Amino acid sequence: MKDFAGKIAIVTGGGTGMGRELARQLIAEGCRVAMCDVSAKNMAETVALCEADGVPQGARITAHIADVSDEAQLVAFRDEAARAHDTDKIHLLFNNAGIGGGGSIVNDSREDWERTFNVCWGGVYLGVRTFLPMLQAADEGHIVNTSSVNGFWASLGPNVSHTAYAASKFAVKGFSEALVTDLALTAPHIKVSVVMPGHIGTSIVANSRKVMNRTDEDLLSAEDLERARARISRMGVDSSQLTDAAIQAMVAEQHRRFLEDAPTTAAEAAKIILDGVRAGRWRILVGDDAHRMDELVRADPEAAYSPEFFQVLAKEVGWRLGS
Repeated sequence: MKDFAGKIAIVTGGGTGMGRELARQLIAEGCRVAMCDVSAKNMAETVALCEADGVPQGARITAHIADVSDEAQLVAFRDEAARAHDTDKIHLLFNNAGIGGGGSIVNDSREDWERTFNVCWGGVYLGVRTFLPMLQAADEGHIVNTSSVNGFWASLGPNVSHTAYAASKFAVKGFSEALVTDLALTAPHIKVSVVMPGHIGTSIVANSRKVMNRTDEDLLSAEDLERARARISRMGVDSSQLTDAAIQAMVAEQHRRFLEDAPTTAAEAAKIILDGVRAGRWRILVGDDAHRMDELVRADPEAAYSPEFFQVLAKEVGWRLGS
């Protein structure tokens, strides 16, 4: 699919980050886009940015509330998008929505663990199931599933539990790779790509907390503060000496650093993804850090979860240890 003009695209998680930038770039190329998110406020900002960029003739963007972990909501989104764009087919499906959380199967709640897994993996699986008939109805189609570097390296380092997110991203990667053969045999006009971003400047850290607690509030709740305090304690810091305001400031700074200090912006990531789709690549690594991490893990997989490996990896990809 060399040209997106005149095509119809579905983008999940279009309210912020890579989803927002995918929507903006697709609209700029003359594509019609139906996006979903759990935040109407964030999607309104995406629509406003698209309109400020300038919407070419034939392009159009619509916003729909949907939690991708809920099949009924995805089906409703599909039906709304079909009516809004007066179509029974789509050409592009970007299963992009994701959250973090539920890091430890021991220390974190089952609810948080499964919430993360059900959004990050379930949203991709249900997205494909829900929109596959519309892709089959088109003359050409492309499914783009967002995994992560944590889809081939299940860690954030030796001192951080990261099981729910990593497990979900491994599932997305394996599912997408299996779809390459499945679709070649059963629906050869539909291609698939798995996207594995490194550290991208998005609001996923802040958004994840809001999704978990079903709130748009920026300030931490009492429950959030307690969780943050427990995480800090598990890292060897005496959090009992920290005030609630200090915890709030530390979390806010973490969110800021993740967004602003990333080596790759969300807009740059979206361009890499769309260029990969145009090139027909099934495996799209996003960011120099993703490429280097892939090389290091492949070179010595047995050592990949040792503290020494993490020290080398962090230095190679430019992570700031202890930050």
